[in-house]
This record gives sequence, C-alpha cells and structure tokens, in this order.
Amino acid sequence: MNPFAQHQSMPCGCVACTDGAQLAAPSRRHFLCGSLAAAGMLASAAVSSSTPAAAQSTLTPDEALQAMMDGNKRFVDGRLQSLNEDLSILKARTAEKQEPFAAVLSCADSRVPVEYVFDQSIGHLFVVRVAGNVTTPEITASLEYGVAVLGVKALLVLGHSNCGAVKATIEGKSVPGQIGALYAPIWPAVNMAGNDLDAVIDANAKIQATLLSRTSTIIAQASKEGKLKVVAGRYDIATGAVSLLV
Repeated sequence: MNPFAQHQSMPCGCVACTDGAQLAAPSRRHFLCGSLAAAGMLASAAVSSSTPAAAQSTLTPDEALQAMMDGNKRFVDGRLQSLNEDLSILKARTAEKQEPFAAVLSCADSRVPVEYVFDQSIGHLFVVRVAGNVTTPEITASLEYGVAVLGVKALLVLGHSNCGAVKATIEGKSVPGQIGALYAPIWPAVNMAGNDLDAVIDANAKIQATLLSRTSTIIAQASKEGKLKVVAGRYDIATGAVSLLV
C-alpha cells in the first residue's frame, strides 16, 4: 500500500492547515529548510561576485506580470508574435548571458508549453518544471538564482487543468518507482480542498507560491522590497487561457 494513502485525514501542518502557525509538517519543513541554507549561500555568493541583478528591461513587477498576461491573450487569440522574431539574432544576443524578466514554476506536463503560453521567445522566461509544480530544495534554489542573479521581476507558480500528479495524489493509489514522492508536497492541497480536482489544483499552486515566498529568504526579501511579485496561476489546457489565483 502506498504510505501516503494511509493518512489522508491527518493535518499536514502547512499554512493551509494551521492558519499560518507553521508552514509545513516537521518532516517537510526539515527537508526544505535544511537544504535551502546551502542554496541561499550559493545564490548570495553569486550575487556578491557578479554585477547586480538586472532584468532585460526596466519593467516593474506589475509590468512584468502584465507582459506575461498580454502574451497569454495573444496565444489564446492565435496572434503569436514571438515566432516571428529572428532566431539567429536571439541566439546571438543570448549566447553569453541570459536576462529573463520573469520566472515560472510549471508542471512538467507536455501540454503546458510555457514559452508559447505567454508568447515569449528565447531569453525572456526562466522556466523550472516538475510534475505537480511543487517546490523542493532544488526547485527553490533554481528560482532563487533567477531572482538573485538574473533579476526576474515576477515569479508565477503555474498549475493546470486535469493535472495527473494532483489526480494521482487525490486517488492515493500505489505507484511504481519514486512517483509516490510527488504525493507528499501535494497533500496539503488535498487536505485543504478535498477530492475536487480543480479545487486541489488551485490550492496546490497557491500553497507552493506561499512556500516559496516564506521559506526562501531571497524571494521573501525581494518581495518585501517591491522588486518581485510572486503569484499563483492556472492554465486551462482546453482554452489556453491563464487565470491568476488570489
């Protein structure tokens, strides 16, 4: 029997279950915080040894998010602009460095082509993908790099309709290999929203965004200083539209 399927009714200890008293269950908090210290040191070292983080434009966090949503509208309307850009010029411009204006934590689902979804081309988005769009020390470290070194102005945690990782977590069935490792970080959303797939997908995206905002000192500080906007969103596979979650 899958070990995660045995305790569906137990509180997970996350912000959703404790009204902010704790961010995660002790094991998950230990798992995250114990490894994030090293990630923070690496990002801090990168910042101190390089030029200050600067995105490819002077966009504010709100403008960066709006640029993504405008791109999504073009995607939905079938008016993509990014495909018309000269790829040889883009490759030459980004060969030595990258200066994305936003970061996205997305599910690994092949039906979620992040750059297309936001009509952005090479060098515009810093995309991190993992099944269930969940945070781990490695995921957080990657996004911290995007914030501290690359200077992204917006960070979007993007869930999507009919997410297989969320559906599998709700069902709690035994799965082969290490696939079951995805269940633990999604369980807080199941405990919050029950067995409603759409509700759990939205809850999961918001919980992961909250975890990033609170467990990462780099992301938290950038948000506090108004240099970064952290939000959660949902991509509808059928329509192509992205909705921001509040």
